[in-house]
Amino acid sequence: MTEDLPELRASDADRERVAEILRDAVAEGRLAMEEFDERLDAVYKARTYGELEPLTADLPVAAAGPAPLSLRKESGAPAPWSERIVSGTEGSAVGIALMGGFQRKGRWTIGRRFTAACLMGGGEIDLREANFAGPEVVINCWAIMGGVNIVVPPGVEVDVRGLGIMGGFDSREDGVPGDPGAPRVIVRGLALMGGVSVERKLLRAEKRRLKEERRRLQDTPRKELD
Repeated sequence: MTEDLPELRASDADRERVAEILRDAVAEGRLAMEEFDERLDAVYKARTYGELEPLTADLPVAAAGPAPLSLRKESGAPAPWSERIVSGTEGSAVGIALMGGFQRKGRWTIGRRFTAACLMGGGEIDLREANFAGPEVVINCWAIMGGVNIVVPPGVEVDVRGLGIMGGFDSREDGVPGDPGAPRVIVRGLALMGGVSVERKLLRAEKRRLKEERRRLQDTPRKELD
């Protein structure tokens, strides 16, 4: 498919799909970390399908030449960042859990400043399908004998600046470079005898789609041999 459209402009979703293939290749031992870094850099500099295609041409997942995401109507596929950063809107700004819980997930808009206050309760902030009221959002977390869990999609840069007292701020995702054009999420505040965690996940539908696509491509050579 991409061979017929080498000069067509690639979208953010197309670049993220190729980046995901490269991440899987590293995990499977098909690419060394140095080569992965070189290819990933080339992915985010690529402007067309013709520039993206060679980066996965020697990997099994590319054998059947699947069409770019922007040319397919895949259920569960995330929208490109350019459509998810909606400057000029206010968005949701507060989540409160008092001996209970709150949840923000699905298709919603997070404001430039969001305050999560949890007292003996818990809150979940899922940004995988969310829109962003600006290119940078700040989440202020106050977890007192409670907790806040923040879920971000691949490509988002996270900056964790919180303080934990007899509690903790999970900073495993802190400093991971973001995709070009992706929003930046700053997490700060206080965890007193509580905790704030940040984790990076794909949507279930997207995980399932990628898994089914890998299985289909792995089965293709066997069918050809038969």
